[in-house]
Amino acid sequence: MIWIDVMTGGRTGVVLSASLLTLTFLFGSGCTRDREQPADDLGAAGSTVTLGAGDLSAWNENTGAWQVVGEAALDADDESRLATESGSGVLMNGPGGNTVDLFSTGKFGDVQAHVEFMVPRDSNSGVYFMGRYEIQIFDSWGVDQPQFSDCGGIYQRWDEDREPKGYEGHPPKVNASRPPGQWQTYDIIFRAPRFDDAGEKIANARFDQVTHNGVVVHEHVEVTGPTRAAAFQDELTTGPLMLQGDHGPVAYRNIRVVPLGGNRP
Repeated sequence: MIWIDVMTGGRTGVVLSASLLTLTFLFGSGCTRDREQPADDLGAAGSTVTLGAGDLSAWNENTGAWQVVGEAALDADDESRLATESGSGVLMNGPGGNTVDLFSTGKFGDVQAHVEFMVPRDSNSGVYFMGRYEIQIFDSWGVDQPQFSDCGGIYQRWDEDREPKGYEGHPPKVNASRPPGQWQTYDIIFRAPRFDDAGEKIANARFDQVTHNGVVVHEHVEVTGPTRAAAFQDELTTGPLMLQGDHGPVAYRNIRVVPLGGNRP
């Protein structure tokens, strides 16, 4: 077993098991570095990984105003903003809440993911699996009948040549949102699209399960293609995890991704 530092002050890690690929991409837990490995595709069995420590090197070079902080909380003077404390362990999309999207250096296919996030009042973000398929993050506290655009929704697809242009959005079964300024959790099992030997898609991407704050809000929902505002419009077997950075203040912590291998039914 190999431990490798990933980010924020030497308190992050990657675990690889030689007998069964069980890779955890973890922010905010202690580890030590035994050796470095070259980074390429974190979703491929037997791949090796190198990710930096103490900075944003777990993410692609263009990190814009994203920063590493010690904690985030609702700003007492403005509930539409987040206040931060210095330190490490939390990702924040800058003081203005409007910066570039953040892409992991590693690429993933089938995964089980854990993400913790916080938004202030009326703010918005999203977690894009493979940079293409979004689980929405939004301040949806108190919404009685959530839509695809509310927190926990699978965001709609978009086509300018269609009427209506937006289609195939999936609202969460229930609204499990917490008040703005509180940490919330996603636990998600995602299945990448499947392709035959000729490269033709034979099965859609699928969210096998989405759990929001301990409540299951989706099960076995197919996504026929990239959702609106995806970074890529093609579909592949692997892609980066993307955090949306330009829709208002958001903080993330304890992001863990476990690749599940590409042979699941």
